[in-house]
This record gives sequence, structure tokens and C-alpha cells, in this order.
Amino acid sequence: MKNVIRKSIGAILLTGTLITALAQSEVTTTTTSEGTVSEFGPQTMVIKTATGTAPVAYSYSKTTTYVDEAGKPVAVTTVKSGIPVTVYYTKTGDALVASKVIVRKAAVVPSPVLSPVVEETKTTTTTTETK
Repeated sequence: MKNVIRKSIGAILLTGTLITALAQSEVTTTTTSEGTVSEFGPQTMVIKTATGTAPVAYSYSKTTTYVDEAGKPVAVTTVKSGIPVTVYYTKTGDALVASKVIVRKAAVVPSPVLSPVVEETKTTTTTTETK
């Protein structure tokens, strides 16, 4: 009888511990955001999105990875103002922490084709005779 009570109490305690552990665990959700880098400084990058009204600041660290569109690693120095990026981030408190940054190719705006300038000059000479 004592063994049954001890096992029952043990099972109850174990169940309570598991429930407490599950209740205390946090769910981490990774979100993405696309935009153009407007500022890139020490531990912070500011991204301007097409849909957002204000730029959004993301913190980053040594564990943040930087890749190109094909998924190949790129140097952090490729991230500059004006470069389009996709940021994978998690919200920790009030901070948005970047875990991965996909650096996209900057959109190339074709320049107008320069055609040679042809300038036409017309000269008229009038001669008058006086008698």
C-alpha cells in the first residue's frame, strides 16, 4: 500500500513539474520583413519597407547570418544603404533581433540611351545695295 501511494505521489509531482515547465516555455516565432537598408551601423540596421510608414530598426549580432538570394554566405560588408534585403527576425521584448539577412541584388534602373546631339545652324545673309 505504501508503494502505491509513493508511486501515485511521484506521478502527480512529475505531472505537475511537466505542466509548470510547459507553461513557462516561450514560443519563438520568426518573422520576415522585406525592404531597403536606410542605415547600417554597429549592432543595428534600419530597414525602410514599401508598405511601412516609418523605418524599422533591427539589432544583429555575431550569430546573424548574411546570404545572397541563392543562399550562399556573403560578407556583412555587402549590407549597405540602398541595398534591398529580407530580414528574418524574432521579437525579444521590444527589440527585433535579426537572425538571417538575405541580401538581394539592387534593382538596376536602365539609363536613357544617349543619342548623338545633332545641332543644325541656319545662317541667313542679307545684302543691301545703296546708290
